[in-house]
Amino acid sequence: MKKATTNMTKRKSGSKEGRGDSPSQLIDARINELSDWRGETLARVRILIKQADPEVVEEWKWRGVPVWSHAGMICTGETYKNVVKMTFAKGASLEDPSGLFNSSLEGNTRRAIDVHKGDKIDEKALKALVRAAVALNTSSAGQRPGP
Repeated sequence: MKKATTNMTKRKSGSKEGRGDSPSQLIDARINELSDWRGETLARVRILIKQADPEVVEEWKWRGVPVWSHAGMICTGETYKNVVKMTFAKGASLEDPSGLFNSSLEGNTRRAIDVHKGDKIDEKALKALVRAAVALNTSSAGQRPGP
């Protein structure tokens, strides 16, 4: 008896977010959809994150937020009208000698970097911050306690 095979194709939903698309494809679509300085900034940040950690995993959460993870969340890439916000999940636990964190400074856990139109990203410092976040995630200090 011959085995039935199916041709797997990606299905698109009626929304902007195709449910069959991979997170990377959804991030690509977001960048293209923005088609302005925010898209360019998000694309550049994405490249820097991947350069800093070639093993990074891209995710798509909370109905449209790019997330980069490695042994836990590293950061998100949120886009708003006047800012691209990179929120580091464990930012309060990271050293930031270059002073990149400029937003969400009051909490005990997260820290964020708000990038506005015309801002220049300190690429070396951002990569160092991503590497530090990965190091924290992969260390015993970065692991969540078990049940």
